[in-house]
Amino acid sequence: MTSTQAHTETDDSGPSGYAAARLRLLTEGAQSGPPRRAALADLTDDWLSGLFDAGADSPRGVSLVAVGGYGRGELSPRSDLDLLLLHDGSDTAAVAALADRIWYPVWDLGLALDHSVRTPAEARRTAGEDLKVQLGLLDARHIAGDLGLTAGLRTAVLADWRNQAPKRLPELQELCAARAERQGELQYLLEPDLKEARGGLRDATALRAVAASWLADAPREGLADARRRLLDVRDALHLTTGRATDRLALQEQDQVAAELGVLDADTLLRQVYEAARVVSYASDVTWREVRRVLRSRAVRPRLRAMLAGGKPTAERSPLAEGVVEQDGEVVLARAARPERDLVLPLRAAAAAAQAGLPLSLHAVRRMAAAARPLPTPWPAEAREQLVTLLGSGRPTVDVWEALEAEGLITRLLPDWERVRCRPQRNAVHLWTVDRHLIETAVRASEFTRRVHRPDLLLVAALLHDIGKGWPGDHSVAGEIIARDVAARIGFDRDDVAVLATLVRHHLLLVETATRRDLEDPATVRSVAEAVGSQGTLELLHALTEADALATGPAAWSSWRASLVADLVKRVAAVLSGDAPEQPGADAEAPTAEQERLAIEAFRTGGPVLSLRAQTEPPGESEGKPSGEPEPLGVELLIAVPDQPGVLPAVAGVLAVHRLTVRTAELRALELPDADAFDGPVLLLNWRVAAEYGSLPQAARLRTDLVRALDGSLDIASRLAERDAAYPRRRGVVAPPARVTVAAAASRHATVIEVRAQDAPGLLFRIGRALEDADVQVRSAHVSTLGANAVDAFYVTSAKGVPLPGEEAAAVARALEETLRR
Repeated sequence: MTSTQAHTETDDSGPSGYAAARLRLLTEGAQSGPPRRAALADLTDDWLSGLFDAGADSPRGVSLVAVGGYGRGELSPRSDLDLLLLHDGSDTAAVAALADRIWYPVWDLGLALDHSVRTPAEARRTAGEDLKVQLGLLDARHIAGDLGLTAGLRTAVLADWRNQAPKRLPELQELCAARAERQGELQYLLEPDLKEARGGLRDATALRAVAASWLADAPREGLADARRRLLDVRDALHLTTGRATDRLALQEQDQVAAELGVLDADTLLRQVYEAARVVSYASDVTWREVRRVLRSRAVRPRLRAMLAGGKPTAERSPLAEGVVEQDGEVVLARAARPERDLVLPLRAAAAAAQAGLPLSLHAVRRMAAAARPLPTPWPAEAREQLVTLLGSGRPTVDVWEALEAEGLITRLLPDWERVRCRPQRNAVHLWTVDRHLIETAVRASEFTRRVHRPDLLLVAALLHDIGKGWPGDHSVAGEIIARDVAARIGFDRDDVAVLATLVRHHLLLVETATRRDLEDPATVRSVAEAVGSQGTLELLHALTEADALATGPAAWSSWRASLVADLVKRVAAVLSGDAPEQPGADAEAPTAEQERLAIEAFRTGGPVLSLRAQTEPPGESEGKPSGEPEPLGVELLIAVPDQPGVLPAVAGVLAVHRLTVRTAELRALELPDADAFDGPVLLLNWRVAAEYGSLPQAARLRTDLVRALDGSLDIASRLAERDAAYPRRRGVVAPPARVTVAAAASRHATVIEVRAQDAPGLLFRIGRALEDADVQVRSAHVSTLGANAVDAFYVTSAKGVPLPGEEAAAVARALEETLRR
């Protein structure tokens, strides 16, 4: 029988019946989702089996195999039929005739066909040369013919895949990365490709291939549902368009939503984004595990070859209390107790972002399962860890996504749920609302040296569009939400008011600068009235730029930047008359405790110190469940007779003992009976916390401080030795330190402001640099806000007068150069 005769006979019989049954299945609506896809695959199997067996003498040693999506039994309405005609090579002419008998009816119905005819050896060889072919064969499924031939190929292909996994999985990862670069991220695109974009169906298939290698496996929770959702949307897209397309175009989203019974196109996109986010996160975790396994396999032979007695490599390096690094990931310490340590999730996240390392899946899931809710308002440490996380730059994104994947973000910030995966139908916006907020924080972290309150800038960046989850003007709604969130986080009333103003007016500067006449005094006055203060204006300027840069390239330009800068300059001029004067060198009267320590220090001629728990001032703890003041850390009070090197000595001793300085005040104290005492006493009032572990004893601190002051303790060498032995991992590329001279800030001293990334020994380096510059530090005001140090030093010349302008600028330049090295 010729191929033409077979074609005619089949056309008269099978195709019409299959076509009618297929049409009924797709249009009657009795089935949808996985049942319909499986039914369509079964129907197609029966038809193709009939075509295979229709000949008078079907050849032996031949089988018809479904591969790819058809092999998985997942036929969408317009899916390709991926078929392999497998034969043993004994009768190639008969196989060619059989191929014609099957392929032509498929083409006649207008179905897309991806077909091949191969022996098992040819199939394996082609798979070894073409990764896409191998991936398709991993899902091979028998349809008709010689079952043993199909089973033998499946066994051989799986064995090949597992044997070659160390070589082929990196190749697969490269393919996935290249595809993501071309197609973008499904979870953010307004017209996404459901198959090719990152987080789409191709990535879900790649995860199946990784699992088949037995080398690693994807986190299973939610992955099957996410994949099903993407397939359901593709089915509806095929039915509404009548085309074999995977791109969810804007003009088709309403129809697809209606086909699926979804409220509207926005709800549809949000469901697609949520599914894509699950697949993307599973991919990140899986590929990280693949790299870890391959790395350990490569290292193991070398370890066996090493001679015994070598120094073992540390497996776990501490990053923070209860948090360690292990094998390139951040995990919980063995002694960590997430059910008791309420701040542990935020501390672990901040440590991971600061180190530029991923949070391990096990650690996140353990914290999600065991951690209890934070009290309202949050403990001070929780607030500080959130600010540190937000200020960590680009690594914040991956850490935030890890927390969100396990529900920790919405547990910490319930209002986040309304903006999670929310699309923005604006061509200017690159991201969903939630990702835009994180991107804005990333951008804002680059501007933390420009503002006096980087913590407020970072939190405002996180909250500025939080109102987009509510009806009406998102700025108005956002102001209300921001007040509630800021108070819950634990900011005081003044800070809450500033954050609310920033959220309410986050579009004010750019809209006014680009739409209003800046020469009109009324325009500038209206902005000044809305902003209210110089400090808020400074924050709003930085937030405006961060918001625009995080929106997309079309939202910011040098022209817009110049207009906004001009407006800010004009508004600052209006506000300058009402701006509160910065704190000068003069300070309030000492307390009885401070005076007692100062007198004792003078009489003994050496340092005197005390450690005590520090709590919130009266009134700040109102509304707490316990009604008790909240502990903020440990107050370290030091009095020492005035002498050179006090600031670097104290800062250095604290750094050696791994104490983190949260706030610090230094001032020269004139004792009440000045005639009885020769010279002032320096008073240092600092709030400190242990980096990890417990606090050292006060006696030990005093002993080391005495040695540091008399020169017998070489602090610089001690810090250098420790850093060499335990190098501190820094994954964040922080903005460079910025040192400026505050103009007219004080009549009694020159005020030098330092804004830098917090790090062990930072205050020691600053103090030593100022000593080297031969200036006297008469007062210091140090704050650590998240990962940012914001310090002001009131310095004078040896004669006790402010530095001349050029000399002050030179000191600032030298200090900046020191901190940038």
